[in-house]
Amino acid sequence: MAAAAAAAPGALGALQAGRARLVAACCARLGPGWRLPGSLTGPRVGPAMWARGWAPVAGGSAPRRGYSSEVKTEDELRVRYLEEENRVPKGVLRSSLPVKVAPLSAEDRNAACALISRRAKVNKPGIVVLGINRAYAKNSFSKNLVKMLSKAVDALKSDKKVRTIIVRSEVPGIFCAGADLKERVKMNPSEVGPFVSKIRAVINEIANLPVPTIAAIDGLALGGGLELALACDIRVAASSAKMGLVETKLAIIPGGGGTQRLPRAIGISLAKELIFSARVLDGQEAKAVGLISHVLEQNQEGDAAYRKALDLAREFLPQGPVAMRVAKLAINQGMEVDLVTGLAIEEACYAQVHSPGSERAGCPAGGIEVAKDSPRHGARAVGASPHRPVPAARGQEDKVGGGHPQ
Repeated sequence: MAAAAAAAPGALGALQAGRARLVAACCARLGPGWRLPGSLTGPRVGPAMWARGWAPVAGGSAPRRGYSSEVKTEDELRVRYLEEENRVPKGVLRSSLPVKVAPLSAEDRNAACALISRRAKVNKPGIVVLGINRAYAKNSFSKNLVKMLSKAVDALKSDKKVRTIIVRSEVPGIFCAGADLKERVKMNPSEVGPFVSKIRAVINEIANLPVPTIAAIDGLALGGGLELALACDIRVAASSAKMGLVETKLAIIPGGGGTQRLPRAIGISLAKELIFSARVLDGQEAKAVGLISHVLEQNQEGDAAYRKALDLAREFLPQGPVAMRVAKLAINQGMEVDLVTGLAIEEACYAQVHSPGSERAGCPAGGIEVAKDSPRHGARAVGASPHRPVPAARGQEDKVGGGHPQ
């Protein structure tokens, strides 16, 4: 290649020779057996040739990465941390109105700093979006997607900065169509059971995440797709979305938790009716039976449910982070037991957030008020249950309840 390039006359030949040497050096660093398709000294390399990327010759090792129009397996799940989108730059006030630059008084500067501080607190990072992106398979569960979901969930559950997780689709008109039946057909009979168990396990992992989870259903959610949504704490959907557990049409039953979570969401009788009939509901019907919390008319972008999920997530952000986790734990555990046991669970969880240093758990400093209507109740936390009074602070014994221990 270098010899052919050197034969070209003038500066062009020198330039091509330099390019050839550079390419040869790059190929040498990649190891033996590597070359670029085509020749730099021949016809211009077309886009299709570049799309194939590095190509190994006979005996060469496989490329680490290629570039093509096909969806790569690592792109089947996109994990986005919305930190930069939610962060207010330090010292910057967002405004669509023209601002007249003028010296600020001390009072104006203090007001501006207070506004920036409030916005920074509200817009602090903590929203994570899990976007499923298998357009060619209607976002169905494949072995690789299940593996990626499990890996992402495992990382998120131990990340203390995560406050809310949204599960959505990156594919217009589809949320998740359940298991990948084309992939399942190619499995040995002995592989099917373990594969379904892995789907069930990853859905359970999502259900057990310690922070609030929201399913944004902007399209089709059938079978395992609806089971994935049922594992989330809150479900919002577009009116055009379609939802149903349709496994009985295939002479099987829901295997990802649908027979257990659907009755808990909408009641036993109605859940049986929907599963027995394999009925598919639209967004309005799903809202009417209590399957989803919010239904919205779909927008031109096809992401109305996702936008509503973002609004809810931002509404959760200002709340105490530890309190949010403990509240979810108390609700989830309490729903599985009788009321008396559930109240005991609530008492134990309440003790976790109502203890010295609770300000670090997200409780506002100085959030203790005196119960004026009943002195014997002493002081209690603002917004807390009056059934578990907070002991009065030192120096207030003579003002609250005569200093009696609570």
